[in-house]
Amino acid sequence: MAAPTATAALNAAVYSPGDQMTLTVTYGDADTRPVTVTVVVTDAQGNSSAPARVTAVIDPLTVTVTDDSGRTWTKLSDNGAVAVYRAVA
Repeated sequence: MAAPTATAALNAAVYSPGDQMTLTVTYGDADTRPVTVTVVVTDAQGNSSAPARVTAVIDPLTVTVTDDSGRTWTKLSDNGAVAVYRAVA
């Protein structure tokens, strides 16, 4: 089994009070794969719906940002592989 990976980077090395800080986290898990589920509903008379398909990731990774300085980090985006957060220095 492969271990999940995560890397994090800030948009600057030094901040002044009031500066916008952007944190980008790239993450993944080689063992997590999407699964496609197809559902067909059939009533008592034998009438069936068209197939409905959905792709889901079972046990996906989630990213949570905490800060021991009390800053609030706001999620700007997260596509399941790259998450971007912002806070004020």
